[in-house]
Formats: sequence, structure tokens, C-alpha cells
Amino acid sequence: MERKGPERRSFPRPSLWLNLLLLIIAAASFAYAKHQRDVIRRKTVILFRNENSPAELNRMRDELAQIDLTKEQLAKELDGRMQYMQALEGGDFYISIDTAKRKLQFRIGKSIVREADVQIGETRTVTSRSGKTWTFSPLKGAFNVVGKDDSYESPIPEWVYAFRNQPAPESRPTIHNWLGHYVIFLPNNYVIQSPPPPDSPLQGPKPGSYMVPEEDLAAIWPRITKDTRVYIF
Repeated sequence: MERKGPERRSFPRPSLWLNLLLLIIAAASFAYAKHQRDVIRRKTVILFRNENSPAELNRMRDELAQIDLTKEQLAKELDGRMQYMQALEGGDFYISIDTAKRKLQFRIGKSIVREADVQIGETRTVTSRSGKTWTFSPLKGAFNVVGKDDSYESPIPEWVYAFRNQPAPESRPTIHNWLGHYVIFLPNNYVIQSPPPPDSPLQGPKPGSYMVPEEDLAAIWPRITKDTRVYIF
């Protein structure tokens, strides 16, 4: 009598359209990764051209080599630095902040019109007693000024009390110029500010933002518009 082995279960083969779809997805992923590498390579070549300042380029190389960035972050970092190098050859006023040297420079082309010391707001995540959370990381990159104000009134935000590990009062006080007399607004609610007044619960720079002496912001204030470019590295 012939003995039969255990019956083998067969699985259906993937359909042709599914195989083609997987191949297309794989090819698209490979092409996108190659495109990203090519874009970063082109930007790096432009950024490190010989006509740029060797000392400045060496410093940028060292900084980029020491920071841990994703491809997307690296592309943005290179974009900002490229635009900064182009601004050096232009004739427009702009602001640059060197976070390593902690210096703000108000410049026109390569000429420094005004230089000031910068205090950088700390990187921090704060949580209120109600469980609400805010995360602040120092803003970097190249962008336009969003706006400016030297006379404003607004209730003190809840995150300020969380930052001080205090409960927010039910009725938060309204303080004139609580961030500082001069405030330049940047994307995502970050700022360049002068020091807050003594009656403000915020003493020092807003987390993730930049604080410079009041007299320095006053000196450049008339030249600041929404067309003013800001480069932070």
C-alpha cells in the first residue's frame, strides 16, 4: 500500500500587478534617495567655492562635521548657509546670529553696521500642572522677519509659569512689553528680544529665542522690516 506524506499547503503567488507595484515603489525610493544626495552634493559644492572666505568656510565645515543632522536637516542647514554667503555679496541690510560665538551682527553685505552680544534661550520642554506641554529648541536657519513691536500688551502666557514651575493664576496679568521693550518676531513664535522689564515673570531670554541689549536693538530698529532677512547658525 502506497504511503502518502503530510499534505503540503500551497500559498497563492502574488499577482502580477502587486509585483509591479512593489518594483515601482522600490525604484521610486531609490530615485528619491539619489536625488537627495545629489541636491546636498550640489549645495555643498556651491557653499565651499573658492571665492568664499577660507576662514569662514573652514569654520562651517567644522560645525557641520560636529553636529548630528538628518538628510532633511542637513539640506536646510546648507540652504541657510548658502543664502548667508550670498547675502555677503548683496547690498541689503540683514541680521546674522552666530550661536557659537554668541554674537548678533546687523550687516549690509560684508560690512558690519552693529554687533551685539547674544543670550540664547535654553532648549527645554516644560509641562504645566494641568499636563499641557511646550517644547522649545533654538531656532536656526534663514528666514524673513515676521514682524516687530515696541509697544504691546498681552496676558502672560501659561508656559511662562510652567517654565518657573509655578501654577498659572486663573486670571493671568497683562503686562506692557513683558517680553522686552523691543521684540522682533521670527517664525514659529520665536523672537529676538531686548531684556524683559523687572515686573515681568519672564526674566532672561524666551526659551529657544535670542536676547540682545536694548540699546543695540534700538540702534537697528528703524531698519527692521518684514523684508529683513535673518540668518541663524
